[in-house]
Amino acid sequence: MKVVLFCGGLGMRMREGPTSAPKPMNMIGDRPLLWHVMRYYAHFGHKDFVLCLGYGAAAVKDYFINYDETQSNDFTMAGGSRSIELHSTDIDDWNISFIDTGLNSSIGERLMRVRHLVQDEEMFLANYADTLTDAPLDELIERFEQSPDAVASMLAVPPVSTHHVVEIAENGEVTGVRAVTELMQYENGGYFVMRPGIFDELRPGEDMVPHAFDRLIPRRRLLAQRYEGFWRAADTFKDRAELEDMYHRGQCPWMLWDPHHNGKAPLTVSELVPKQPTAADPALAG
Repeated sequence: MKVVLFCGGLGMRMREGPTSAPKPMNMIGDRPLLWHVMRYYAHFGHKDFVLCLGYGAAAVKDYFINYDETQSNDFTMAGGSRSIELHSTDIDDWNISFIDTGLNSSIGERLMRVRHLVQDEEMFLANYADTLTDAPLDELIERFEQSPDAVASMLAVPPVSTHHVVEIAENGEVTGVRAVTELMQYENGGYFVMRPGIFDELRPGEDMVPHAFDRLIPRRRLLAQRYEGFWRAADTFKDRAELEDMYHRGQCPWMLWDPHHNGKAPLTVSELVPKQPTAADPALAG
């Protein structure tokens, strides 16, 4: 199934100083955000990508044209680096289309410009290129397949804001303060599954969310798939720094393909052997 990724935005809130790289090319560990998103889809067997480029397109193209497999794979080097044998590979079976969709285009307009690549598909996937999750993609697709009248579905996630909502009476008296996360509301989490019928709802100068989706709602052709597991949008430099910290701690739930980084690495032999109590063990005291 083809995967359309929107990676041409300016990403102003992510920048730290002058840079020409788009937000999806900000690094998490040894790889950019975009690679992490693509690797997630590849983990589920979806390796035919359409990259909707705009701002910083050259940075995306150059990265993949000069892709270095040794950055994220084990290898054996011999002959003073003249011979490198990879133990595994990342992208050797990926198909990537690089499509210029305009510098200032909306998401909806970017999707319209790659219509010719997906319009003959029964279904296709789409997503922002800077949003990470460990959601079970195969289950999301299966649920969508079971709703033949639906044109699109989106991942619906609880708000991740750390802000608080203030409840105020008519006279200005505060009647309550609650965390945003306590509200019974969900936000658009991306990870769209779509049928080509979405192109009938797109218009020049408009966006997919909310304009095209607003046209689907009255006809009950838009689904939301609630998910309360890990989900994170790297909207700001602070978000990226937190993801980077998670990477270095080996606690990356979105890296389903790598048990040594997603926090699910198998225990070592020493961890499997029960610890033997000693005389100094507090459990033996008294």
